[in-house]
Amino acid sequence: MYRSTGFIAFVLRRLTGVALVIYLLLHMWVIGGINGGAETFNERMEFLGKPFFRLLEIGLLAAVVYHGVDGIRLLIGHYFQVTEYRRGLFYAVIVVSGILVIAGGVPILLFALE
Repeated sequence: MYRSTGFIAFVLRRLTGVALVIYLLLHMWVIGGINGGAETFNERMEFLGKPFFRLLEIGLLAAVVYHGVDGIRLLIGHYFQVTEYRRGLFYAVIVVSGILVIAGGVPILLFALE
């Protein structure tokens, strides 16, 4: 049961959802720095501009892409009643997500290494 593609998709969907909520909270923390003035905001942006956080942006990209593409997979499975293709759709989601993350992650990585 725990090795099925359905369970793996379920776990990945939950993990990416939690990652996106954590990012949203971090984003609100940074934007909340505006109330402390430009100096507070600039300090927070400088802290988040370090190479480590630039690399985490690739993880954020991966979470957003996987979560979105997997949501499309769920819609296809629900509205077109293609439950016999669940495993193939899961692998298609992984491949499409991987391609999109590589296409978007390479420019982020190149920018982070400057």
